[in-house]
Amino acid sequence: MANWLKKLGKEDSADLAKERLKLVLIHDRTNLTARVLDEMKDELIDVISRHVAIDPSAVKITMIHEGREQRLICDIPVKQK
Repeated sequence: MANWLKKLGKEDSADLAKERLKLVLIHDRTNLTARVLDEMKDELIDVISRHVAIDPSAVKITMIHEGREQRLICDIPVKQK
């Protein structure tokens, strides 16, 4: 059982390393720094909150790479009235 747990931990580390590498590559290709992403997040929160009630603390913005495409994903929870 201990070997299984060790193997599981290694796979998790490998997956984490892959995700970190993907982030580095995406940032290199798009030239979007963490600061720029934060600024975009703030601007999106400002604009969208003018029209609907949102939870600013729960807004998440991520960049993903799918094949040759890059996607900016915004998860913006809308508050119920």
